[in-house]
Amino acid sequence: MAWTYLTIAGVFEVVWAIGLKYTEGFTRLLPSIGTVGAMALSFLFLAIALKTIPVGTAYAVWTGIGAVGTAAMGIFLFGESRDLLRILCILIIVGGIVGLKLSSPQP
Repeated sequence: MAWTYLTIAGVFEVVWAIGLKYTEGFTRLLPSIGTVGAMALSFLFLAIALKTIPVGTAYAVWTGIGAVGTAAMGIFLFGESRDLLRILCILIIVGGIVGLKLSSPQP
């Protein structure tokens, strides 16, 4: 279950990272409330996952999910670059996340 919580934490990290774009420097109330709420949920689920997953692994996976998800959402929502090098770099991060999961003890 810890890996499920960690995945949820990573998804909420993507939500708050993308939400920052919509807050316009925290000048828009509703996007700001949503972003802060997503931050809180992300940290909550990360903290729960850390009860059983080693901190180094959990943090790396959490940030990796956030980096990959935010980069992907940037491509789809904001028309950011889709060039081959960028996609390959994102895939390298995904490989690192998978490697950490496979090499970690199963709680």
